[in-house]
Amino acid sequence: MTTSAAQPVVHSHRRALRAGFAALAGTSIEWYDFYVYATAAAIVFPQVFFPEVDHALGTLASFGTYAVAFFMRPLGGIIFGHIGDKIGRKPALTITLLIMGVATVLVGCLPDYATWGLAAPVLLIILRMAQGLAVGGEWGGASLMSVESAPPKYKVFYGGFTQLGNPLGALMASAAFWILAAMGDDVLLSWGWRVPFLFSIVLIGVGLWVRFRVEETPVFEQKIEGHKQSTPILFALKNNWWPMLLGFCIVAMSSGGYVIATTFVQNFAISPEVGLSAAIILGAMTVASFVETIVTLPLALLGDKWGGKSIIYLGIVLSFIVFIPLVFVIQNHQVGMIFLLVSVLRLTLSGAWASLSTVMTQMFRPQARYTSMSLSYGIGAAVWGGLSPAIAAGLLVATGNFWSVVGFFGVLSAVALFGAVFAPQHSDVAPVTASFAARKDTTTIRNVRRS
Repeated sequence: MTTSAAQPVVHSHRRALRAGFAALAGTSIEWYDFYVYATAAAIVFPQVFFPEVDHALGTLASFGTYAVAFFMRPLGGIIFGHIGDKIGRKPALTITLLIMGVATVLVGCLPDYATWGLAAPVLLIILRMAQGLAVGGEWGGASLMSVESAPPKYKVFYGGFTQLGNPLGALMASAAFWILAAMGDDVLLSWGWRVPFLFSIVLIGVGLWVRFRVEETPVFEQKIEGHKQSTPILFALKNNWWPMLLGFCIVAMSSGGYVIATTFVQNFAISPEVGLSAAIILGAMTVASFVETIVTLPLALLGDKWGGKSIIYLGIVLSFIVFIPLVFVIQNHQVGMIFLLVSVLRLTLSGAWASLSTVMTQMFRPQARYTSMSLSYGIGAAVWGGLSPAIAAGLLVATGNFWSVVGFFGVLSAVALFGAVFAPQHSDVAPVTASFAARKDTTTIRNVRRS
C-alpha cells in the first residue's frame, strides 16, 4: 500500500464561524425539541398520559418514556457515525435534524390517554425513540463540524457554539412552558402543552436552511493517497475502547447531573410533598437557561486559555457544592433563593459542559472519530442521563430523604472527574496509512505533525 504525507488542514476564522453557527442552529433546535419533551414529562405527561396511577408512579412512568430516548442514542451514534465517517458530517446532520423535527411535531399531535387509552403512551414511546435516535447522531457530528473547522488555538471557543445549543434550546423550551403555565393549569393540561411541540416545525425549516449552506469540515475533506477507511464501528471498538470508556465517564455530570438539576428538580419542586407552583420553578429554569446561554461562550474562550479539561474540573466540583443548598431553599419555598441558586447551578454546570465537545473530539484521532465520539457520548447519556431522573425519583420514594439524591449527585461528580483526568487529547492530524492506529513508529507520527 502506498503512503503519503498528510495534506495540511486549512482553517480560517470565517469558515470556523460558519461551521459554528451551523452547529448552533442544529443543536439548539435538537435540544429545544428534547427539552420540550423533558419539561412536559416532568409537569404534564403524568396527568395527560398516565392519569390512572398516583403522582409518584405517574412520574416514574413519565420519566420512563423520557429515558427511552437515551437508550436509542447509542444506536443513533452507530448509524449516523457510520454515515458521518464514510460520507460526511453534513449529510448525517441533515438527516438527524429532519428525524427530530418530525417526531417532535407528531408528539404535539398525539391524542391523550382519555381519548386513545393505552395506544397514546405507546405511540409516545415510539416517537420518543425516534428523538433519541436523532440526538444520538446529532451532538457528535455538530461537535466535529465546529471543532474540526476551528483554528488550533480557538478550538474550545468554536466548539462552544455546539454547546451553546443546549442552554439556548432549554431557554426556548422552558420559556414556552413558563408562559403557558402562567395561563393556568387548565390551559396547560388541555391544549397548551401541544404548542411548543408544534412550533418545532418552524425551527426545523430554519435549521435546514442554515445547514445546507455550510461546508464539510476540512479534516473530513482531507484525501490521503492509498488510505482506505475501515468499517467505523469495528475500528472504534478495536482501537478506541479506552478513550470511549473515559468519554462515557465524563458525561456523568454533563448528562446525568444536568438532568437531575433540571428535569428532576422541576418534578420534585411541584410534587405534593413540596407543593411549589409550576410557574415558579419554570420561571427559575427559564432565567437559569438565559444565564447559561450568556456564559457558555465566555467559558469556552476561557478554556482555550486555561485548558478545556481545567474548566471541566471546576464545573464538576462547584456544581456538587451548589446542589446541596438548592435542596433546602426548594423545600422551604424561598423563591428568591430558588431563582438565584438554580441560575448559579446552571452556571457551574456550564463549566462541565462548555468545553465538552472539544475535549471529547480530541480524545479520538480522525479515523472513525464521528462513530467513536457519538457512541461514547450516546452510551454515557443513556446510562447517566436516561436513568438518573428515575434513579433519583426511586431513591426519594425508597428513603423519603433528599440526601440520598445528593449522594447520587456526588457519585456522578466523582465518575466525571475520573474520566476528565485521564482523557487523552490528540490533534487533527489525519492517518498516514490505513494501519496508522496499529503502528508504534512514533518518529513517523511526529514528522506528520510537523508537516
